Amino acid sequence: MTGGPRTDGRPARGIAGRLWLGLGAAASASLLLLFLLPIAALLTYAPPSRLLAAAMSAPVQQSIALTLYAAALAVLASALLAVPLGYLLARHRFRGRGVVESIVTLPVVVPHLLVGLGLFFLLAVPSTPLHAAAAALGIPIYDSIAGVVLVMVVVSAPYTVVASQLAFQAVDGRVVEAARSLGAGPATAFLTVTLPIAGRGIVAGLLLTWARAVSEIGGLLILAAYVFPGGLYSGPVANPISVYVYELFQNGNLADAAAVSSVFLLIAFAIFLGVRLAERTARLPWRSGELLP
Repeated sequence: MTGGPRTDGRPARGIAGRLWLGLGAAASASLLLLFLLPIAALLTYAPPSRLLAAAMSAPVQQSIALTLYAAALAVLASALLAVPLGYLLARHRFRGRGVVESIVTLPVVVPHLLVGLGLFFLLAVPSTPLHAAAAALGIPIYDSIAGVVLVMVVVSAPYTVVASQLAFQAVDGRVVEAARSLGAGPATAFLTVTLPIAGRGIVAGLLLTWARAVSEIGGLLILAAYVFPGGLYSGPVANPISVYVYELFQNGNLADAAAVSSVFLLIAFAIFLGVRLAERTARLPWRSGELLP
């Protein structure tokens, strides 16, 4: 009998409820299409033979390997530098804390060309003290792996700082106090109680940091569009993948730009799909949906 009360324990949806549900579904579908249609256009622009040729190309492989390697170094630097800052902001109140939080988020909101220019003026101009110090240590910055990693850290580490701050704030202080009352020192309580509880949020921030690092281009165009062998990089001269694709596009090689972009897009998709599968098979220390939405 239509219009009567439901017998399954769930409230009946009125016309307004169905209308809101329909509007929500339409908005969600529109956004999903906005995500999917550009990806479909990219994947279908170049023929499969061009995609295969791009995947087998040595310069493309070198560019992808360089990007993934530099992003891994940026994630490592973020773990060592951004997590302590997140802990400091979460656990301590001090004068100027709001200023520090604003500085942390500033690289996220400004055009990343500005980040590249700032690092260039700071480290790549010969007359600056830090350039002289880096040269004395034998660490090239301009067009080097160090320049790529520096840009990636500046634009992506804020995600780890913010995620770590929120994760540490969510740790119940009573649990930490209980550990301290049982004889654990500050370092032991942090390593055995606080850090494991906050670990999932920290890893989520590091995943976002990695994703932001591999997608960077603005700062790299200024400081490290090309990477020459030296320091922690011993490979051939190569571009980060975003710069590589940008140069193909600028030179009018649209099919090649689409093919190389598609190859890297499929690699990135495979990585995140691997994370999803590892979640579902309990191979990672968190449950499905706790880190990635």
